[in-house]
Parts: sequence; structure tokens; C-alpha cells
Amino acid sequence: MTGVLPVTLEDSTKIVQALLNSGKEYVCVMKLHGNAEEVRVRNVLAEFQDQIFQRPPLRASVKRQLRIRRIYYIDFLEIDGRNVLFKVGCESGTYIRKLCYDVGEILGVGAHMQELRRTRAGPFTENENCVRLHDVAYWFSEWQEKKDPKILHKFVQPMENALKLVPKIVVRDSAVDALCHGANLTAPGILAVETGITKGTMVAAFTLKGEAIALTKSLLLTEEIMKVKHGTVATLQRVVMQRSTYPKVWKSGNAK
Repeated sequence: MTGVLPVTLEDSTKIVQALLNSGKEYVCVMKLHGNAEEVRVRNVLAEFQDQIFQRPPLRASVKRQLRIRRIYYIDFLEIDGRNVLFKVGCESGTYIRKLCYDVGEILGVGAHMQELRRTRAGPFTENENCVRLHDVAYWFSEWQEKKDPKILHKFVQPMENALKLVPKIVVRDSAVDALCHGANLTAPGILAVETGITKGTMVAAFTLKGEAIALTKSLLLTEEIMKVKHGTVATLQRVVMQRSTYPKVWKSGNAK
């Protein structure tokens, strides 16, 4: 497989889970084991555009148990003999190899994945956000020689870019350091809430300046968060901002 692979460095490794859970897009070459008409291939691919059941293939590194994954879209691109080119947008954890196998079974001719290229991983797309490894090696050597921070910006992006698709809650400056010390997110510390937050989903806590503070798990819907005045609205999952980045204005439980 080739294509998009986000790589995290230093403190940004703390938000890897957000990337692992984000949607993916692939362009795949599927090899049919027999002849099939284009119309038939188009129709069968379209049947998989929804929730599907999958059991990971034998060579997978995870437990082979049945699970549900969502296919957001499948776009048929072209067919050349027994080679079928299509693009698929899917939920994280979807096995395209198994998808090709299942399509072949329904077609009645069998099929396998010939080539696969990931064109999107979460907010990162092949055409807009990516750099090639040989470019990284060149720019890094240039930075070692010149020590100019602007060179690093050519291939190192802010951690916040990886959280573009994660629902966000904007937090008051006075509540930031409390979160950095492990406190859960409570209603009085909230300034703004994005729409679409549901119970149990991952939510990123941000400052007014757009800095990532922590990853949390929401206990309420967006509408409920906007109405409540007291109590916990999200439990802390992972702190990404260093302590004392913002001044401490909270009191510890041992304070007198």
C-alpha cells in the first residue's frame, strides 16, 4: 500500500488515537478472477455503500471477530479487462482487501486486491497536506545546516491540524491549567461548543487562541452542554498541552 501516512512527533503522539479513529479514503485496483460486465460491477459495488459486516482477513494483526464498519461512498472509476479501479471512503478499521473479496463473491467470479493507495487519512489529503519522504530528508539536512525554523515548517505541521475533524469545545483561559493537571471539563469553564457532539464521542478541548489542550469524552449532547450551568460535561482522556502554559487560577483540594 502507498499514499497518506500521518506521522506524529514528540507531544503530538498523544493525539494518535484521534487519527486512528478518523475516516480514510482509498483508491483500489481490484483484480477479478473471471469476466464481469461493467454494469454488474457498478451495481455490486453500490450495494456496499452503507454499514457492512466484516471479519478481518487471516493476515490481519487484530482479533478476527465480526464487526460493523461504514462505507461512506464507493465511486466506480473504470474497468480494463479484469482490473477494476474504484475509490472508497470508509470508517477507520475497514479492510479493503476483505471488501474486494466480498465483491468478488457476490459477482460470482472471485476477486482480490491488486493495488491500494490511501488518498486521505482524517483531515490529511494526498494533494493538499502531504510531502514525500525524500523531500523530508532533503529539508531536514538543510535545517541541520542552516538552523532556520522556517525550513521545518515545510514538512512539520501544528498538532492542531490533526484535530480538524474532531468536534471541539472552546475553554476559558482560567480553566486551561486545571485541565492540564487532570481535571474533567465542567460547564463553567466552557465558552463555545461545536454542533454534532453526542454522548461518548471524542471531543477536543481548545483555547480561545486555537491551541489544543486535551482530548475528552463527552457526557452530553451539544444542546445539553449549551444549557447546563454546573457539573461535568466531558471526562478527560488525554492531556496534550504542557502544564503551566497558562497561569494557574484554580485552587487545589488541599488549599486552605
